[in-house]
Order: sequence, then structure tokens, then C-alpha cells
Amino acid sequence: MNEKKNILVVDDDIDLLEQVALVMEAEGHRVVRAQGQKEGEEALLTTIPDLAILDLMMENMDSGFVLCHHVKRLYPGTPVILLTAVKAATGLDFQPQSDEAASWVKADVVMDKPVRPEQLRNESRRLLGIAPAVARH
Repeated sequence: MNEKKNILVVDDDIDLLEQVALVMEAEGHRVVRAQGQKEGEEALLTTIPDLAILDLMMENMDSGFVLCHHVKRLYPGTPVILLTAVKAATGLDFQPQSDEAASWVKADVVMDKPVRPEQLRNESRRLLGIAPAVARH
């Protein structure tokens, strides 16, 4: 079994926060939940996350970006997954299209909501360097 990892999950929607947290707990990880940017910033003062999963739009339109920058400044090696409903809400694709845009965004992965649990598991395993689950027959 893999070592338990500390996962910081931040979302202002309590239902989505719990859904993501449950997926990560089912993977055997310790989850620190924060409801919004302010709680996320406070959690970063007491928790060193192995992975951060952040909603993009919370209190402010750029809350996820701001929090991502905090994570990368405090813990440069910590991977970040940004979850966004921008594409569903506006039709705009939010994936960074250039190296310059990717360096500004700071997130390692941007995923469109709704995120399927298996997508989240696969990306988190990849970013944490955990081998993919083996299918059992």
C-alpha cells in the first residue's frame, strides 16, 4: 500500500468539496478541507500538502489562481490541480495554450468540472508518483 499523502482540497461549494475529499480519502489519503480561499490560505499555514486540489472561482473570480500562487510560493514542489466550471458556464476552453500562460497559471493540471472520480484519481496518482491501480478480473 502507498504511503498516506496530505491532500488539501479547497472549494466554496460544500457538496463539491465533500465529493472531491471522499474520492481522495477512498485512495487512502489524509484530506484537509477548506471552504474557500480564506480557509485555504489558513490551512496552508498548518499543513504541508503533497497535493492541492483547488476550485478556480470562489470568493473572487481569481481565488484559485491566488491560492495556487500561495501553494507554489510556500511549497514549490507541491503539485496543484485547478478545477473549473468556466468551460461549462461560458463555453471558453481554459487550458493554457502557451508556455507563458502555463507559467502564469502555476497549476500542474487544469480540469473541467464536472470531474469524474476516475479522472481525479488518475491525475492525482500521476502527480503524486503513485502507480496506477491494477484492474482485477
